[in-house]
Amino acid sequence: MWPAYTAVRSRFSAWTHTHSRLHTGWLLAIFATVAFSVAPPIVRFAIVGGFDSTTLLLARMLLATTMFSITLAATDRQKLRLPLPGLAASALVGIVNASGMIFFFLALGYLEASLGSMILALSPPIVLSLLALRGERLTRRHLVRLGLAMIGVYLLVGPSGQVNVVGLALALTATFFFSLQTALTQWTLVAYPTRTVAFYVTASMTLFVAGYWLVRGAPWTPPDLSGWVAVLVLAVVSTFLARLAYFAAMGSIGGAQVSLLGPLETLLSVTWSILFLHERLAPAQLFGGVLILASALLAVQRLGRVNLRFPRR
Repeated sequence: MWPAYTAVRSRFSAWTHTHSRLHTGWLLAIFATVAFSVAPPIVRFAIVGGFDSTTLLLARMLLATTMFSITLAATDRQKLRLPLPGLAASALVGIVNASGMIFFFLALGYLEASLGSMILALSPPIVLSLLALRGERLTRRHLVRLGLAMIGVYLLVGPSGQVNVVGLALALTATFFFSLQTALTQWTLVAYPTRTVAFYVTASMTLFVAGYWLVRGAPWTPPDLSGWVAVLVLAVVSTFLARLAYFAAMGSIGGAQVSLLGPLETLLSVTWSILFLHERLAPAQLFGGVLILASALLAVQRLGRVNLRFPRR
């Protein structure tokens, strides 16, 4: 009797531990999703308030990189070590990611945050197309995903005719760079520890943005209190805490499961923009956004089968 009781108790303890880990993983994933989702409306708010987009991005990245380096140095200095190929790949991914962020921050000077967030939701089907260059099989369903995405983009920008063309071009360019970053990560960085990669990618992004800022003449207009609050929220909540929670969630429930929350992030960004920035979307634009989200969700489900990691913006 006792051996049977011990075996049952052991299995129950293992089940409880696994259930608790999964529960914690989902909570962390949801927190990261919410934290990421507030970034576009905050960026839009700060830029409309007069904060230079590149200066805002640089301040965010400097603060976030400092926090990442202090955290890694204090908790596990061994995590700061990365082989030379990993460093080179991290630098490349960081430059591509930083380019996407520069274009997206510029786009939010022309587009409402809700529109920009919906356009960024095109990333998963674009990633699938890029992965096809390295042998990932494309199917008829992928054509359906792309078709839904294209129809959604048309409904977002076509019928109203009021969407700024420059902002649209910048947002689409940012989406391509973010998609390329994801594909490059899958091709070059999946063998390395995620926290170490996150640090070096973020540091590379900071250096690239700093270089771009200097080339532009180092523009600086002292922000008001709301501008500094925007920097703090973007750096601490939407970058540092969000990425820590994101990578911890990946370790608990897997990257494929976490990636399924991507469309929810877009939906939340649109919701915050409507509630706090008083943005409004026409019915046709709302339907276009629904089609884009449907395309993104279908693509993310497919990407989950190739165990793709989605580095965050």
